[in-house]
Amino acid sequence: MAALATFKPGAPVLIVSHFDADGLTAAAILARALRDAGMSAESLVIGKGESPWDPEVTDRIAAWNPGGLIVADLGTRRDPVLSGCPTLVIDHHVPTGEPEGAVTISGNGLDPEPTTALLAWWAAAALGDQADLLWLAAVGLIGDMAEGLDFPEIAEAQTRWGKTALRDATSLVNAPRRTAAADAGPALRLLLASDGPKRITKGDDADASALQAAKVEVRAAMDKAKRVPPVIGGDVALISLDSPCQIHPLIAQQWRGWFRDKIVIAANAGYRPGWVHFAARSASGRDLIAFLAEHRPTSADGRYGNGHAQATGGALRNADWNGFIRELGFPQAQVDA
Repeated sequence: MAALATFKPGAPVLIVSHFDADGLTAAAILARALRDAGMSAESLVIGKGESPWDPEVTDRIAAWNPGGLIVADLGTRRDPVLSGCPTLVIDHHVPTGEPEGAVTISGNGLDPEPTTALLAWWAAAALGDQADLLWLAAVGLIGDMAEGLDFPEIAEAQTRWGKTALRDATSLVNAPRRTAAADAGPALRLLLASDGPKRITKGDDADASALQAAKVEVRAAMDKAKRVPPVIGGDVALISLDSPCQIHPLIAQQWRGWFRDKIVIAANAGYRPGWVHFAARSASGRDLIAFLAEHRPTSADGRYGNGHAQATGGALRNADWNGFIRELGFPQAQVDA
């Protein structure tokens, strides 16, 4: 409530979130709780290849003329998203700086570590009882943490809404952002309107059908990517992909178990023209953010090396990727600059 007290009255609260299950459910929890409390709240999802710190995205945010910003699941940086606008940051990734003039709710370093959606659900309790929105927090937990680790909230949600329904809803909510179009709009609309996961898994309207179609598209891209053999060099296993779908994190996670003493990097040169997006995973316990920091290209921007110690990645322009991958010992993995 202290953060909301700094927001300008009479103007909407703009919730800016990531487009995965955790970010989308966090946005839905916050929007629904704020609206139930009589406040105006709108959502803006950050999409494929975007960052809220990009000038063009900042312009989109400013066009809302918000009375306050809630930035959810997009990282914690020193630079403000919208200078002069009261801001609440809710996030669980390793911070790269302390936002100036913002209130920050961070789950990083807690054990177990809550996801952004769970942090949002806890925070929304200041506005009233949010028991009916617990399933949204559970979807966010499952999306980022598989079964939600040891949080009692996940057990409570599974008892009330069903373990299978929550897992299936999570898979569907995550699917659109992995497609070539990366349109998370249908998923967000369902999360804002549904009273439980079965509205998502059993629905037959246009938005529910869009999620089912997205899952089919991603499955086909994954089937192709699974056949790409890794190349081993030193302590790195590299999988080179060329897909418009965001499958590189899934491929890195799948190979992680096969190379338990390696850093697995799945690199996707087809996700966005002019860029190589990559995901890094490891079962060795090595700090991957520190590893990427050691090999950081001088021209890398805020898209590089964020996330978690065991699950990170980034995006590099083609020329920067070529220098990065040469240094790691994979000159054959260079792309046309």
